[in-house]
Amino acid sequence: MSKQIVIVGAGPGGLTAGMILAHRGLDVTVVEKRGRVGGRNAELRVGAFSFDTGPTFLHQKFTLDEVFAEAGERAQDYLDFKLLDPMTRLSWGDVTLETTCDAARMEAQIESAFPGHGAGYRRFMSDHAHKLKTIYPCLLKPYHELKALVSPTLLKALPYVATTQTVMDVLGRYFTDDRLKLAFTFQAKYLGMSPWNCPALFSILSYIEYKYGIYHVRGGLCKISEAMATVFQQNGGTLRLGCAVREVKFSGRRATAVVLESGERLECDDVIVNADYAHAATHLLNGRSRSVESMERKKFSCSTFMLYLGLDTIYPDEPHHHIIFADDYASNVADIQSQQRVSQDMSIYVRNSSVNDPDVAPPGHSGLYVLVPTINTRHGFDWPGQRAAYRDKVLERIEQKTGMRDLRRHIIAERIITPLDWRDSQDVFMGATFNLAHTLDQMLYLRPRNRMAGCDNLYLVGGGTHPGSGLPTIYESARISSNLLCDSHGLPYQRVDYAPQFVD
Repeated sequence: MSKQIVIVGAGPGGLTAGMILAHRGLDVTVVEKRGRVGGRNAELRVGAFSFDTGPTFLHQKFTLDEVFAEAGERAQDYLDFKLLDPMTRLSWGDVTLETTCDAARMEAQIESAFPGHGAGYRRFMSDHAHKLKTIYPCLLKPYHELKALVSPTLLKALPYVATTQTVMDVLGRYFTDDRLKLAFTFQAKYLGMSPWNCPALFSILSYIEYKYGIYHVRGGLCKISEAMATVFQQNGGTLRLGCAVREVKFSGRRATAVVLESGERLECDDVIVNADYAHAATHLLNGRSRSVESMERKKFSCSTFMLYLGLDTIYPDEPHHHIIFADDYASNVADIQSQQRVSQDMSIYVRNSSVNDPDVAPPGHSGLYVLVPTINTRHGFDWPGQRAAYRDKVLERIEQKTGMRDLRRHIIAERIITPLDWRDSQDVFMGATFNLAHTLDQMLYLRPRNRMAGCDNLYLVGGGTHPGSGLPTIYESARISSNLLCDSHGLPYQRVDYAPQFVD
């Protein structure tokens, strides 16, 4: 008889695990409390406009290609990818840098904006080719057993991992201009961390972007989760939407069933949890649940203040991606890291995907996705009382710093998500959009493990487990957990590996 697997949550991790395991012949059911798949990668509709709820571009595309191949399919048969070039416009006051994955053009752009720093860029790229090749294998392995910490792969990478240096320290070896350092450290925000605190190993994030580029998916990155759901069902999986989970039942160290809010009980041989880790650990694990107070003692990422704006016009001269740095970026980041002060001098990310994608808005219209990193809900903030005023500050700054001088006149549809909304409506613990912080004491073996500690058959996928936040690492977490599950039943599988041709 085929093993019965229940996956809690149809986010990117749950769907990746589902389509891989269903392809391997297991009987897999994915239950999702909402009416659509994707979790933080779901489509968000605002009137006639379509937005990505969370991630807005794909890097490390080869990982997505690998997990589709492990499900017996090709990603390009389901999704329309566009390599973005230029990638992102970075703005500091009157200085602008257009980033690209074309090495010669990137060096020229740096020399134009920051004369004399082209050589530093070349050294950064050369050094990080070796760094990525050394670290990357560590991100593909599970750390549910202590012996994994003495593996040859990790020992080789130890000089990059076991260091108190930060991403900003690393960039100081290549650049003297703090603004240019930020062009290679702002990616720490994908982890919800400050570049002044983010561990040095994560300098590979900017290298991956500048080496291999970033991609837009026509219709939005939400289409990735929708395609995964299609593959999952084609492989024989059962997808049940609108099915909230009440709890996971245990017998000793084994999870035995998932109980829905309706009272229905789904008996199973294994459980995979793709809910927000801290929310699941404090609410869904029956007698195994941890207290909220103990979970709050962990370190969590920042949150985000979100605007999803439907416009009755298109700004064709504005870039697809634009990051407007705070005038005093260090103070802005310090405010966020304090978890108490909402910065008034904010950094803002704007996606204007309608310049490349006709599917996200009606003809002649466009949608703007606006993200402002801010504090999580640890210490409380009156978002209901302040959201309108903060929204106006954000829009005023966009009008001042971009060519969209009349932006507010063109808004015809709008949705706001505050940190409080992430917490209360999206079940994101503490509103920490990027999950647990990626500090050295919350990584590898010290991060929630892919096979949950104390359980024989409960697996975790998503940004709250190893390897961490970000779509490619979430896909990898699902593959690691899927492989551990199959290993436990003696089920054979073959790993698809496209990375060697990229990690060079």
